[in-house]
Amino acid sequence: MSFSVKRNDRLNVFVEDLTHDGSGVAKVDGYPLFIPGALPGEEVDILVGKTLKKYGFARLLNVTKESPDRVEPPCHVFSECGGCQMQHLSYEGQLVQKRKTVRDVIDRVGKLPHVPVHPVKGMKDPWRYRNKSQIPFAEQDGKVVSGFYRTRTHHIVDTDICLIQSNEADELMTALKMELHNMGVDAYDERTNLGMLRHLIVRKGRTTGEIMVILVTRKKKFTQQDAVIELIKRVVPEVTSIMQNVNSEKTNVIFGDYTVPLYGKSFIVDSIGDIDFEISARSFYQINPEQTEVLYGQALEYAQLTGNESVIDAYCGIGTISLFLAQKAKEVYGVEIVPEAIADAKRNAQLNEIDNAFFEAGPAEVVIPKWYAEGKRFDVLVVDPPRKGCDEELLNTILEYKPKRVVYVSCNPGTLARDLRILEDGGYRTQEIQPVDMFPHSSHVECVALLEREMSN
Repeated sequence: MSFSVKRNDRLNVFVEDLTHDGSGVAKVDGYPLFIPGALPGEEVDILVGKTLKKYGFARLLNVTKESPDRVEPPCHVFSECGGCQMQHLSYEGQLVQKRKTVRDVIDRVGKLPHVPVHPVKGMKDPWRYRNKSQIPFAEQDGKVVSGFYRTRTHHIVDTDICLIQSNEADELMTALKMELHNMGVDAYDERTNLGMLRHLIVRKGRTTGEIMVILVTRKKKFTQQDAVIELIKRVVPEVTSIMQNVNSEKTNVIFGDYTVPLYGKSFIVDSIGDIDFEISARSFYQINPEQTEVLYGQALEYAQLTGNESVIDAYCGIGTISLFLAQKAKEVYGVEIVPEAIADAKRNAQLNEIDNAFFEAGPAEVVIPKWYAEGKRFDVLVVDPPRKGCDEELLNTILEYKPKRVVYVSCNPGTLARDLRILEDGGYRTQEIQPVDMFPHSSHVECVALLEREMSN
């Protein structure tokens, strides 16, 4: 560490880059300082805060030379809320930065400078895109607050509006906050594990307009249940499902194990392309349906299906990618470790009258070898893992059975780069990478990578 940088130093620095979470990066005698709110190309006045051995943190005091891409954030709680990190950067600038993030990590971690990283596919209108909102409620200073957590805390930034969620979520968040005490319902207190309402979750089908409201409560029984249901129906008359989830544990985890319908259906329906999906309270379903169609369309393009291929969809979830692929493939086999998701996938296949998609619950590294032992052979493998990337055992399974083409859908460029390096060392070659912006105004970016097996392997 350079000892020229000390806590409480006031410095004027040049911002060189952004971190993966959207903080500006400046270097003083080679020592990196991370500065939330600063943009590449800017000169800024900062106050140094915490200093560690290899890097430190600083607070932005003043921008003395602005980036041409700096804009005024339209959200009034942008500086406090941890939901969006990049509203102060123009949308065009966000897309450029996200491509650079992918390029940098593919070069540095994957050691793949020759692999093309295409410009990010963004949205025409990058607002109000979320089809799911998870809104915490709490008691603060004797009143009910709701909104979103401050960065790296569980302190709620109280707000009535979120510009990336649906209008219905805004309306319900505000109405419940105003009426809870009048109805005799307390919001949850995380410190004491008391109170009733923990979270409001709103899901909306983009193509159907169907709305599901989920109330996460500390107890199953509350006497004001009917009044709360009537309030929801009055504020959002188009609601088709009201569910209750019970979480009595003193935990930061949102959902408990018990879910029960209070009104209407226990699911809503939405579509991606020509495929309909039933979405239950706890189903995983991409939160940006417009860009999901772009993402899955890219995966389908990279799969290069002619109608004769057998395809594996590892980490298949409720079958979203599987059923998309089944329209063009001979057959698709989906594997997922969560049995409830497999049940959803099978139901969604029946809903769409798709009879060439088959699903099995279990670890992919166990199920895929079983399929091969049964005599099945596969041309293409599609993988869409969580942020931690592929399990080592799954990567070894891919390298053992060698499908000729791998389509890797990733929500984390860092683990994508790591896994591409492993597959490259095992005989695959990464042909290209297409980033897709699923989460405008955040630092996150999804990617689809195409890998093909070398003919000699």
